[in-house]
Amino acid sequence: MTGKTVLIVDDEAAIREMIAVALEMADYDYLEAADAREAHALIVDKHPDLVLLDWMLPGTSGVELARRLKKEEATADIPIIMLTAKVEEDNKIQGLEVGADDYITKPFSPRELVARLKAVLRRATPPGVDSPIEVEGLTLDPVGHRVTTTEGALTMGPTEYRLLQFFMTHQERVYTRSQLLDQVWGGNVYVEERTVDVHIRRLRKALGEDYDHLIQTVRGTGYRFSTKAA
Repeated sequence: MTGKTVLIVDDEAAIREMIAVALEMADYDYLEAADAREAHALIVDKHPDLVLLDWMLPGTSGVELARRLKKEEATADIPIIMLTAKVEEDNKIQGLEVGADDYITKPFSPRELVARLKAVLRRATPPGVDSPIEVEGLTLDPVGHRVTTTEGALTMGPTEYRLLQFFMTHQERVYTRSQLLDQVWGGNVYVEERTVDVHIRRLRKALGEDYDHLIQTVRGTGYRFSTKAA
């Protein structure tokens, strides 16, 4: 498997099924939603790697959902490919203006869909997600799921690993405990904010005295990953 999850948002079950088969054959995991409300709940909870979003949905349109996703900080970075039967140029421009990353007009071939999807994911994937990322000798390898230093491998729990991966791919920015819960634990997981502090302590302990300074406490706000002095 690629390890990537794609959310298919289309009110026509036959189209969702056709896309699902194409994704399965290309080794992608997938989720399905028939309308914008169901899609938004899945996006907040599951954080898919990409959203295939139909233009015409019952109730809230695909364009309106795309606009909402791009405005919300927790979902703004998720790439979106619009699926539509509309061929007019102004509709294409409107979809791209609200933040869609690409645009496919129905009918389309499964091969074309997968090729466009791979291209968008390549552009949207920062180091540390598919490829190793290194900071001052601290290396996170997402494929091998390992964290190493010049001294050897570090041992840490799965939550600490996810925290470190998020921090290393979002450096020099302050995140509140609430934002970290949304990004690392998932939006629909009910966890006390102080739980973040516990895992930050564990992460610093796992990093050791050579690297624990990279996880900085910003008083009254939250935490950031930074190579600069606090």
